[in-house]
Amino acid sequence: MDLYTLLISALCTLLLPVLLFLTAVKLWDLYCVSQRDTTCGAPLPPGTMGLPFFGETLQMVLQRKKFLQAKRRTYGRIYKTHLFGTPTVRVMGADNVRQILLGEHKLVSVQWPASVRTILGSRCLSNLHNSQHKEMKKVIMQAFSREAMENYVPVIEEEMRSAMGGWLQDGSCVLLYPAVKRLMFRIAMRVLLGFETQQMEDTEEQPMIEAFEEMIRNLFSLPIDIPFSGLYRGLRARNIIHAKIEQNIKEKLNKEPERSWKDALQLLIDHSQRKGEPIDLQALKESATELLFGGHGTTASAATSLITFLALNNGVVQKVRAELQAKGLLSTKPDERKDLSIEILQQLQYTDCVLKETLRLNPPVPGGFRVALKTFTLNGYQIPKGWNVIYSIADTHDEADIFPNKDEFNPDRFLTPFPQDSSRFNFIPFGGGVRTCVGKEFAKILLKIFIVELCRNCDWELLNGTPAMKTSPIVYPMDDLPTTFRPFNGAI
Repeated sequence: MDLYTLLISALCTLLLPVLLFLTAVKLWDLYCVSQRDTTCGAPLPPGTMGLPFFGETLQMVLQRKKFLQAKRRTYGRIYKTHLFGTPTVRVMGADNVRQILLGEHKLVSVQWPASVRTILGSRCLSNLHNSQHKEMKKVIMQAFSREAMENYVPVIEEEMRSAMGGWLQDGSCVLLYPAVKRLMFRIAMRVLLGFETQQMEDTEEQPMIEAFEEMIRNLFSLPIDIPFSGLYRGLRARNIIHAKIEQNIKEKLNKEPERSWKDALQLLIDHSQRKGEPIDLQALKESATELLFGGHGTTASAATSLITFLALNNGVVQKVRAELQAKGLLSTKPDERKDLSIEILQQLQYTDCVLKETLRLNPPVPGGFRVALKTFTLNGYQIPKGWNVIYSIADTHDEADIFPNKDEFNPDRFLTPFPQDSSRFNFIPFGGGVRTCVGKEFAKILLKIFIVELCRNCDWELLNGTPAMKTSPIVYPMDDLPTTFRPFNGAI
């Protein structure tokens, strides 16, 4: 065989796989684009569809912020992609998001990726529709009434003071994000599911926390349930959580409640019994798991962001403390402080602005998923029936023209009312429309108490300065936020 023949053979060996791959990618792109609704005159949004079957899921999971920033720079506020096995349109900007959020049941319906639906379950609130969703939401909202939350305040204070006391006694570095997650997990276990966490040993609590971590890490996975896949690991972790919740449900069924108030899980049990049908244990476990996920993961993210922004903005801390002092809440002697209540917490206007500014810059949940019920147009582009729609909370906040100096942490911007209706869809940390987060008032009260307890008990310093943030799927600091604490001496 001569040199020329060898060279041709080598080139064919190298080039043929490349050509086949490029051909497959082109055919995949043509196939995805062919799903456009030809009865609609509007074009599909700009964008790319990635690799066959996998789409752009791997790039999004591995390079989330870099990937999304590049897409936004290239294609603007509406673009097409292919994520989690489904053609998808990603949407941002108040006007575009308004149409999506107000189009529930008419244009779109909630539909999380297959992996989320499989792990959380089809009977949890996020995956219910129409009358079932309305009925379940009504039951759960009882757990977030003003009367119910008044009962939660002393429990939340107790857990926060205990946790912060430990941070102050440590005398060294506290990896704050894991510590805050544990704190919020304990609070959610007590007030939402009725667990007596004081009676839980570390050997019981820690496996639950680790299982939740594993489940959350794998919520957004390719829908492939094979050993060692993300979905497989997520389901195994979920089963550990379900086993513990099932034990708690059976205990509730076999004894009278000891409290004068009912937690969310007890309300769900009562609702099931009133219907006169056998208890649907699986549905209760799915609902309880969702409550625990929503009740501690997002609040842990927000609380960690609060600590970060306050540590980097001492002037804001001083303003918070001045407000607390004016309300009789700052004394370093606990017996001289007013008791916290929903009424007092709602009077803390500047503290509320601090929370809003934190949620503007670092919304814990970056967006939401919908599916198009019919083909419709959005800002000149068609969204075909059956395609997924992701609305971006983080990008919508960043795009909002009503917030000057967007990158600056400035709670004062919320002291002045915005023009009527202008902020409704420019600021959406809890979503909007009929799918607004059911626990948003609980989250606000919880996080306000966190700010109060933090500012009147602690001074703190971030050891690594401003942390790099990651989303997976909740926003968190990549370095776990190593922090040192010392007691607040009462001087402002």
